[in-house]
Amino acid sequence: MDKVPITTRGFAALEEELKHRQQVERQRIIQAISEARALGDLSENAEYHAAKEAQSHNEGRVMELESMIARAEIIDVTKLSGSKIKFGATVQLVDEDTEEEKTYQIVGEPEADVRSGRVSITSPIARALIGKGVGDTVEVTTPGGGKSYEVVAVRFGG
Repeated sequence: MDKVPITTRGFAALEEELKHRQQVERQRIIQAISEARALGDLSENAEYHAAKEAQSHNEGRVMELESMIARAEIIDVTKLSGSKIKFGATVQLVDEDTEEEKTYQIVGEPEADVRSGRVSITSPIARALIGKGVGDTVEVTTPGGGKSYEVVAVRFGG
């Protein structure tokens, strides 16, 4: 089983989601199944089938979360430092074509959310950035074509 790097904040979010799914969602779904059963004929009972599907989805996600938590290698980014980009770094980039600034934190796959500025360590942009420093230029192949970025800041600490 390969370890998966994850920030302290990302690990806490996984644990919180697991707890919610086990203690809240499970109970809600069991109640919905019970109420649907009370309606009678299960073969044509849409509420029952929807509740059973929700139960299957929830239990699948619980198993997925348990697996991620078991494989997690928690990295406290507040204790990291340096001038080179590595896991946990928050990187400020300038698109060399549009002069648009972007800021990304390199995080583990389970916590990646591009809209929130968190990119997975396995993403093309993170792989291109690893080992680079301020002033370096990186070329990234994206689905929309090649992009060129200049690294203008690297910081650690969350």
